[in-house]
Amino acid sequence: MSIRIGMGYDVHQLAENYELWIGGINIPSEKGSVGHSDGDVLIHAICDALLGALNLRDIGFHFPDTDPELKGIDSKILLKKTIQIIREKGYELGNLDSTVCLQYPKLNPHIPKMQETLAEVMNVDVSQISIKATTTERMGFVGEGKGISAYATVLVDNV
Repeated sequence: MSIRIGMGYDVHQLAENYELWIGGINIPSEKGSVGHSDGDVLIHAICDALLGALNLRDIGFHFPDTDPELKGIDSKILLKKTIQIIREKGYELGNLDSTVCLQYPKLNPHIPKMQETLAEVMNVDVSQISIKATTTERMGFVGEGKGISAYATVLVDNV
């Protein structure tokens, strides 16, 4: 058996008149994530972590923001395609540990639904999905409400 670790990071600007999608669910908010897709920073970090674990480049290589067919795409579709790529290489997700950095709104009440949604998309048990949320104590672009970032680390097993 061969295990591999991948790490992903993503950041998006926040702006009015955009929806806030995190972990595959829509979070009520005055500002949303600006992106070519739906701007789901957590899913994008997860995709990068999965692809990175197998040295398969990054989300932008597989799903470029220059592709007009991907404009506004639901990031859950990108995650589903990414997990298929991983499985075609003979690997399965062991576990995911992630952190979303956002000053407002508070994410704690939404984390169980995010875990369920991501587990369903990747066809894994919810116990394999860890999501944490933090603020940056009002410092930097996250703390000032200008952006959102996410970190994801995955362990994948060769099956």
